[in-house]
Amino acid sequence: MKKIFYSLLIIISFLQNANASSPQVPDYIIFKGDTIPVYNLILEKYFQKIEKSDKGSLFGLKFREGGSFNCWRGYQAIYEIENDSLFLKNIIDCGERKIDQIASEQRIKEIFSENVKNGKVYIDWFSGEFSLRNGDLLRWDGVFHKTFENEILIKVKDGKISNVSKIENYIDEPNRINRKYGDTISKIIFNELYKLNWNNKNDFDCSELYLVTIGKNGEVSKVIMPEYQTKEEINKFWDEGEYDYCIKAVLKGLFDLKFDILKMNGKPIEEIVYLEIWVEDDGKLENWTD
Repeated sequence: MKKIFYSLLIIISFLQNANASSPQVPDYIIFKGDTIPVYNLILEKYFQKIEKSDKGSLFGLKFREGGSFNCWRGYQAIYEIENDSLFLKNIIDCGERKIDQIASEQRIKEIFSENVKNGKVYIDWFSGEFSLRNGDLLRWDGVFHKTFENEILIKVKDGKISNVSKIENYIDEPNRINRKYGDTISKIIFNELYKLNWNNKNDFDCSELYLVTIGKNGEVSKVIMPEYQTKEEINKFWDEGEYDYCIKAVLKGLFDLKFDILKMNGKPIEEIVYLEIWVEDDGKLENWTD
């Protein structure tokens, strides 16, 4: 009975959080004749700014409530860059393949009224930057944001395009470790730790889940155990000195690793890698990473 009850809790939790954690469809932008996915929700930011984001039904759209798992916002926006200016061109239902122009125009007019010119809206509320894919996929957060090896970075000031540049988000150096594919990094880290003998005179057991941070310079900068965040938790579940020993042992074991530089929007970023290990009685490691 306890197992059944626990399973029900998992199912309920999944249903409650499915919208927030499901992969989301992007908006689109028309740029130099191409229609390209864009992962910066410009129209959504406008709704949040005018505090209309929590209404269950907005301008004929099923907004929030009743939205599909892969489109929690209840719509997709299509933007266009024309004459160095950014415009909102369409608001469509999620996954709409053939655009209903009449419905789209009605939605835009109801939201922006007199600001609609020639069926479009000049996006004067947006200042910032967004990038467009111009190469292979490099990273995906599993829900929405995607980073590509090469991108076109577009900077905007009050709806006016201020700069367009090509950027690289990956520096491939021959004397560093390749990490183009995120799913291989934990294996590389495990293989480095596997070289060590984990037997020690204090009989400390370092079997645990770790989060390993690769810094902006491509070197391991930090190791934590995410399940033990406070001194109280550490003292409760770990013998004296054991926690510090294991953290330092993992850090030391990864000290010599130097990875290629990973970027987002052309700027170096940190990356956190999930790793779970099990230490056998003979001091050898098993990789328990999912």
